Amino acid sequence: MGVCVSMLASGSRGNCAMVESSNARILVDAGISCRETFKRLKSLGRDPREISAILITHEHSDHVYGLATLAKKLKVPLFMAGATHQAWARTVRNASGKPPEIAKLELFSAGRSFQIADITVMPFTIPHDAADPVGFTFRVEGTKIALVTDLGYMPASVRDHLRKCDVLIVESNHDLEMLRGGSYPWSVKQRVMSRVGHLSNESLAQFFEEDYDGGASYIVLAHLSEQNNHPEIALKAAEKALGRQMTLLQNRVMLAAQDAPTETIRL
Repeated sequence: MGVCVSMLASGSRGNCAMVESSNARILVDAGISCRETFKRLKSLGRDPREISAILITHEHSDHVYGLATLAKKLKVPLFMAGATHQAWARTVRNASGKPPEIAKLELFSAGRSFQIADITVMPFTIPHDAADPVGFTFRVEGTKIALVTDLGYMPASVRDHLRKCDVLIVESNHDLEMLRGGSYPWSVKQRVMSRVGHLSNESLAQFFEEDYDGGASYIVLAHLSEQNNHPEIALKAAEKALGRQMTLLQNRVMLAAQDAPTETIRL
């Protein structure tokens, strides 16, 4: 089969991605319902029963909405940071009012890699207003995939993890002018624009211009705001910032969508 990457959903109403190798299929986040997750997997020709593990970046609802049901039905290992699990368990209760029972909970620490079949997973700390939020890199069959969304800015430590990627899935959440002129309360606007909020088109463009190594064959713009961004604006900002790098290295810039899976990337 080789290595594949699929974005099942991406945005403020739910996030879920899948990384596949010859020996494993990993779901990253469970922000849409279990039923919708299964539906989208099947639309890609994937059997939900073949999922090997679930990874969670952080406990916000658009990343864990369907997790309790998904974990119960799939009964596969669930990987979370310890503080993330504690925060999630405090807000989720089953019919008896108790935290959901997870049959195969695996706790990880940012900065320490672990193995799922033939995939090496590295969780790394990101700046976001959650208990212990992380991004991930995946190394398998000579390729490197990075997934990082929900970060207020791009610190040096994160930039280091994004080097030498074949696939880079990165947040392009909002256009600053749209956000400032939009309908959100000022307190929410401040939170989104803060250093523990979300990455703007402009901040991502700055990263592409100043510190991106240009190595990824595929760049996926993810977690676009439906209220404060537009796909064409995000795409134009990224492509302008990439400039000649895109032509020289044949980068392909893609947009992850909220309501339907994105075309599977095959490496």
